[in-house]
Amino acid sequence: DGEAAAAPVETSPQPDACSPPSQPPEAEDVFQFILCEGCRQESPNLKLLTCLHTLCLNCLSENKPVGQCPVCCTAIPQPNGIPDMDNLLFTNLQARLKVYKQITSSAGPSCSRCRGEAALVWCCECEEFFCAKCFEDHQWWHKKKTHKVKKVEELRAESAHEFLEGTRKTCNLFCSSSSHPERSCISSIYCQRCEKALCCSCALLDNQHAPFCDIRSETQRRQEELSSMERELRRRRSGFEATYASLQDEAARLEEAQREMRELIGRRVEQLVRLIRREEEELVGLVEARQEQGRWELARELRHVEGVLRRMEAGERLVEKMSLYATEQEVMDMQPFIKASLQELQRLQLPPAADRGQPGDLSECRARLQAL
Repeated sequence: DGEAAAAPVETSPQPDACSPPSQPPEAEDVFQFILCEGCRQESPNLKLLTCLHTLCLNCLSENKPVGQCPVCCTAIPQPNGIPDMDNLLFTNLQARLKVYKQITSSAGPSCSRCRGEAALVWCCECEEFFCAKCFEDHQWWHKKKTHKVKKVEELRAESAHEFLEGTRKTCNLFCSSSSHPERSCISSIYCQRCEKALCCSCALLDNQHAPFCDIRSETQRRQEELSSMERELRRRRSGFEATYASLQDEAARLEEAQREMRELIGRRVEQLVRLIRREEEELVGLVEARQEQGRWELARELRHVEGVLRRMEAGERLVEKMSLYATEQEVMDMQPFIKASLQELQRLQLPPAADRGQPGDLSECRARLQAL
């Protein structure tokens, strides 16, 4: 098309050559939360459990016993021990941080097209780096579209948080209709009946969809709903923390009572001759038998409350990171799953403040000691 070939190409100002980073790369431990909570490694296959802990496929495959979270011991509903829900937020953050590391590395990124030249700009829409020549070709090819591009030099001056925030704003939601190839049509409408994102064409042509609302309003509503649930979780968490501390105190008192009785038995038996050593063993066994039931019940309650606290911590952390870094697509995909898990946590009740872990009746043991 000669007319198109003659048309002037609208290009951005030629970017300057990349300079060394103006600031050191952000400490990696700030983003440790995106790692597998089992092996503490990056993985493209992160799974989100109903307890809101995140583990990679390798850790879940090797998990023993199968069917429960290795962090908090919560049951995994799937028979094979592998959850269905992917942690899209953490996986996508890993990919975006990998791009940021390329930008801030000493060598700098190379052009995604020609592979030979140093990259000068980054296209947020195409998610590719371009040298000066490939950048001109890119602008010509997309002359009727508005692609957001930034100089690599400017990106190098940003912190990891700023880079993630910038790339988050460029993400789009895609129509969920099966009539479109995956991620081929951008949606702007949310159908409240089928709870899916749709493009304008699907919303107009299919009369089964109604009522509608703006997709961004829906993602905002979902994010606010998760934030509200997270605040309620924080409020309820104090009750579980108090119970956990109380259980720990009771466990300490139980151990102290057992220790004191052991010392008393030891002091008395040491005064006796070899003929009554067997009586010493029987007395120690009697004390341990009386304490074992209370210790077992207390340990079980401690494990339960500790598991709940870990789930609450995981929920708070995940919702916080969703609020900071999640794209609208990730909110749409993950919010129902996270909401269901948070609702389950909200339904949990504190263990009854019963008379737990009190030392058993040791009167028989004391009487036998007195007789000796």
